[in-house]
Amino acid sequence: MKETAFIWDLDGTLLDSYEAILSGIEETFAQFTIPYDKEKVREFILKFSVQDLLEQVAEERKLDAEVLNQVRAQSLAEKNAQVVLMLGAREVLAWADQAGIQQFVYTHKGDNAFAILRDLGLESYFTEILTSQSGFARKPNRESATYLLDKYELDPDNTYYIGDRTLDVEFAQNSGIQSINFLESPYDGNHMIQELADITRIFED
Repeated sequence: MKETAFIWDLDGTLLDSYEAILSGIEETFAQFTIPYDKEKVREFILKFSVQDLLEQVAEERKLDAEVLNQVRAQSLAEKNAQVVLMLGAREVLAWADQAGIQQFVYTHKGDNAFAILRDLGLESYFTEILTSQSGFARKPNRESATYLLDKYELDPDNTYYIGDRTLDVEFAQNSGIQSINFLESPYDGNHMIQELADITRIFED
């Protein structure tokens, strides 16, 4: 098991944070008088990303996407207390740690991710945490995975990106690593789970 490595997504995977994210977007939209439809926004960010949403809205309304993102990030940072762990997250992280699995994070969240993980007492589980501010191309570009694979001499066949969206599976596929995801996928390297506890069963044999 010591050769195995997990690279974790955060939102919707380890962190139950979508309500806080949606609330932050709603406040941002209100500040710029942008109509807000919660279900349409939820559907869009699950399929694409918050960044894609802000860029599209900025283009439609002749606004600065960077300013929108700064306002949203500030609003979201104020909602850290609303972010809770996904069911089984702490147990799976502890199991992997005990099993000698090296663990990392690559998330599209900003550096606010460090504060959230620290507040939840999870920071020590991870060898390195990469955020949107680490300077790597966004998923599904493989750049961040290549960095981790090279720096820590990880075996791609035994490295798993754990996420909750199609984008996360595509990232794993583009990176030549395995995928663990809540979604079905035609990618041969994807292992579908219903809940985080299912991860331990993948490695039972």
